[in-house]
Order: sequence, then structure tokens, then C-alpha cells
Amino acid sequence: MNTSDYNLPLFPKSNISSESDPLYHENIALQTGYLRIAGVDEAGRGPLAGPVVAAAVVIPVGKTLEGIKDSKQMKERAREAAFNRLHESALGIGIGVVSHQYIDEFNILKASLEAMRRAVLCLEPLPDFLLVDGIHSVPLMVPQRPLIKGDQISLSISAASVIAKVYRDRIMTAYHEQFPWYGFHQNKGYGTASHRGAIEKYGPSPIHRLTFRGVCRLD
Repeated sequence: MNTSDYNLPLFPKSNISSESDPLYHENIALQTGYLRIAGVDEAGRGPLAGPVVAAAVVIPVGKTLEGIKDSKQMKERAREAAFNRLHESALGIGIGVVSHQYIDEFNILKASLEAMRRAVLCLEPLPDFLLVDGIHSVPLMVPQRPLIKGDQISLSISAASVIAKVYRDRIMTAYHEQFPWYGFHQNKGYGTASHRGAIEKYGPSPIHRLTFRGVCRLD
């Protein structure tokens, strides 16, 4: 799919919004006639193990949620608090999880977009417009706008980034109970020195991404 497919007509080409207005892109979509707007983002493209997780979040029109920003810029405790707050205030939250097997079979980009697709389809009712982090459109017949660094300039996407990150972190913490020698509760599957050392010592676990550099041991 071309990244311009199903994008919002007459939407400004610039990805730059006012730093003081995290609802800039949401408001333009509203003014164009869209009413149910979902922010979409993923977590887990870079790790060596575990799934990729995406979230789609619909926040109330005009509502500014204090403390919600790009999840990468938040400490774990703040993300957890924001996760709980979003479940209380959001109009809709959808989560999509795509396994390491799917990632190995297709590739991480296709897996990320599939996770986003699943997240959007979990929303009831479906949104009529999407704001998507990145440069790629979600493979759905829904009008949408990809935004470079969208998790930093759109409140809806920031909210989705928080939901996806916390949900995935909880998955990886649960996996730690099954495979404690990899330290998933701390590294969340990312390629830290200790994690790579564990792969070298024990080999890959059943949830490692075998197509990722640094997982398969070289003979």
C-alpha cells in the first residue's frame, strides 16, 4: 500500500505542530469532518525477543490528558500511572499483538503494521480516522494520516505509545518467569550486553526472533 493511500484530504503536509498544542492534528481532522479519531502506535520493533505490540486509542474530543507523552520519554512508574489513567478516560482502546513467529516469517515492518491493523479492529465502533506514528499507513480502508515522530506531536498517538509499551513490558515480564536466565523482566527483550551474553551461553529461547542479528549463534 502506498503511504498516501486513504490519507486525509486537504491535510497539511507539514508534520510540525505547535509544541503547546498536542491536539493540533486531532483538531484539523475534526474540522475536516471526522469525529472518532484514533491514535495508533507500536512498541517492540527493535528487541531480539518477544512480540510486537500496537495500540489504538480514542481520546475524548478536546480533552488534554496531563502527563501523557511519548512513552520513550517517560519513566516506568509514570507510564504505568498513565496506562491506568487512559483506561479510565479513553473512549476506546484496542491492542494488537503479533508473535515472534510472524516477525520471523514476514519481517518486522509487516508485523508492526499487522499489529496496528489488529489494534484498530479491536475498537468498537471503528474509528473514522487514524493518526499513525511513522511513515506507513495501516493496511485498512480507513482514512488516515501517518506522522513522523507522531508520538511526540499528537496526544492520541502518545496515548497509544503508552498503552503499547506498558502492555508489551508486562508480556516480557511474564516471560521472565519461564526463561529467567535472559533477564526479560529488565531488558524487555532488547539487546543489552547481559542479554546477548545469555544468548551466547544458552542459545535462543523459544520466543527469540531467529531472523534478528545477534540471536542466531555463528558457527
